[in-house]
Amino acid sequence: MLKFALAGNPNSGKTTLFNNLTGSTAHVGNWPGVTVDKREGTYKKCPEPISIVDLPGIYSLSPYTPEEVITRNFILNEKPDCVINIVDATNLERNLYLTTQIMEIDVPMVIALNMIDEVKKAGAEIDGKKLEEKIGVSVVEISALKGIGIAELMDRAYEECKKGRKGSTVLKDCPLGHLINDVRIALEGSGKVDNPLFHAIKLVEIDALEAEAHSDLIKMVEEFKESFCDDVFGDDFEAVIADARYKYISKNFSSVLTKPAGENRLLTKSDRIDRVMTHKVLGIPIFLAILFLVFHLTFSEDLFYLGALGVISEGFVFLEGTFFEGLFGAGGINSPGVILLTFLDTCMGALAEAVAAALEGNAAGWAVGLVSDGILGGLFSILSFIPQILMLFLFFSILEDSGYMARIAFILDRILRKFGLSGRAFMPMIMGFGCSVPAIINTRALADENERTATIRVIPFFCCGAKMPILTAISGAIVMQFGIGNVDVITYSMYVVGIAVAMASVLLMRNTTMKGEVPPFIMELPAYRAPQFKSLMIHLWDKAKHFIKKAFTVILASTIVIWLISHFDWNWSYLPDDRMNESILAGIGQLLQPLFTPLGFGWQLGEWGWIFTVAAITGLVAKENVVATMGTLAACITGGFVADEALGGIDAVMNMIQATNITVPALIAFIAFNLTTVPCFAAVATARAELPAKRKFNYTLLFWLATSYIVGTMIYLIGSWWWTAFIFAGIAAATIAAIAANNRKCNCLCKNRRM
Repeated sequence: MLKFALAGNPNSGKTTLFNNLTGSTAHVGNWPGVTVDKREGTYKKCPEPISIVDLPGIYSLSPYTPEEVITRNFILNEKPDCVINIVDATNLERNLYLTTQIMEIDVPMVIALNMIDEVKKAGAEIDGKKLEEKIGVSVVEISALKGIGIAELMDRAYEECKKGRKGSTVLKDCPLGHLINDVRIALEGSGKVDNPLFHAIKLVEIDALEAEAHSDLIKMVEEFKESFCDDVFGDDFEAVIADARYKYISKNFSSVLTKPAGENRLLTKSDRIDRVMTHKVLGIPIFLAILFLVFHLTFSEDLFYLGALGVISEGFVFLEGTFFEGLFGAGGINSPGVILLTFLDTCMGALAEAVAAALEGNAAGWAVGLVSDGILGGLFSILSFIPQILMLFLFFSILEDSGYMARIAFILDRILRKFGLSGRAFMPMIMGFGCSVPAIINTRALADENERTATIRVIPFFCCGAKMPILTAISGAIVMQFGIGNVDVITYSMYVVGIAVAMASVLLMRNTTMKGEVPPFIMELPAYRAPQFKSLMIHLWDKAKHFIKKAFTVILASTIVIWLISHFDWNWSYLPDDRMNESILAGIGQLLQPLFTPLGFGWQLGEWGWIFTVAAITGLVAKENVVATMGTLAACITGGFVADEALGGIDAVMNMIQATNITVPALIAFIAFNLTTVPCFAAVATARAELPAKRKFNYTLLFWLATSYIVGTMIYLIGSWWWTAFIFAGIAAATIAAIAANNRKCNCLCKNRRM
């Protein structure tokens, strides 16, 4: 099968083009030897199927980052049949820098001039044919977002891949052109090197990889250095070559772009929006307001505050028992997320009843319990939250694809620097809202080792999709059982608590054990763009597929094991539901239950409190297991709290509340503990691979346990006895004073040594 590679700068629309070309055939893995996402898919509309490989977004082929090394090695070693270079037409000259480097490799290539519609909308024009004549490579004007020119691009790429191509360079007339040619001839003469032109240029730049591979030719470059004189760059050949590229691009390619009269920039609309969205004072409040709106649309049971305003006091009682019942909550209209959750929960409840009715009288009691409570109880308690999880992912995807998340990183750089982090650290942190695994992997972009370690440690505090059922189930149960607050407000508050704990932890680490300079943060702000519906749906499908796969593998196996060890004693004798407190699981839970007493869900909960303990422990395998465990066990609780069918997540927590008389502060502490404690096994394994030393990994595990225990204890004690807040405030003040005094002492010692 033919193989085409997509290469381009970050934010050039490369991923949008990839999704457009591959659709449902796309799949994600890891590059060999490194845990960086590798996206592949198949394009089927050419005369033969074509494998499309989405290379990491990069600015150059210099091996300074893992992404640059991956892209460079793939093009050089894997020898794709064609490279499609995606160029952001709204930033033409900057994007062409990478183009001039890819041109130097002996590989067929086509330039995809993307976002051409935005250029025209801004009143500018790019002459694609003139650019093609000047650069000597096929150019196709496209809009990946709107699907314009995609078929023509692939047809042209298919034609080019059949021709073959020798590398060419724009550096012929630069001050180092003669040296580059001499090195190229020497490499060709050896007969051992493919792509001699590219390797020659990199060797002249004293590229570390090339210098190691061709140490015999370094002498030629060093001799030339002795006679070379440049008033600006001296003998820094890499800077000389970079300057020559930019000068050539500016001189030869600026003429293909015609800007509207009186305009020096194309992105004036984005600039006007940024005056508000990235405002020094308003930027953060706007971000928090947008974040609250996302949670309100996902979790609120009073979307338009009709109940809060007293417009509707009794609810829509006449709709109870009808299909439309789920549209309305207590005194108001439900949000889209709650409507979908209610609908799915109703369907699953009906299915559970049908299965239980079919098994009743036709199977042994233990089999009915295993299927109804063990399997369906655990699975349905998790699957019912899929609509809200996907809705949350949808909103975050819209914010990311629109270019807004890049602005947040820019805004937060000013704040994060005070905590000892750069704005670059925010990007993996915000990825933590989706999944901690790729978020931890993306800390590789952080140059400082201490900054990277600190970021890895706090990423799990950003509530991932797997933790959302915990927040939703317990928040919903608090509202329904105690009539306190709103689900969206409680859930939003817990997300903010996670962010606050992360910032406080970073501040503590960067001022004690992980001091270091904050590296400069430079990033490009992409233009605001409307997200593509197709790309959003592909992204959501990937998330749903991953979640459902996890539900029917890890979680299903866990719920079966949990049900089995909760219905057998230590002699492996079967126990009915009313003797579950004598089970193996109960014994383990009761042994560990006292440990959680300071957090409010320990010994004070009585005989059934151990379920909270084992739910928190099973969450170490996968956070979805917390609610799945409750769904499996809560249906078996006796004493007037038994349900006749598999329970939903909220119903399961309500069963637990009634059985244990747990308080609201303890429930909030339970959420906080699971939000900040050791993440799932997959995230732990990723952190172990990414942290530089085993000792740091061991301290990271201890850090997660200690932080979650302290945070949970603080929430329970302050929520139960408000005056304890002054005690914790005093401890915090003393800690800050001690750290400040120690830092002043260290600074004085450093000054004395220098003197």
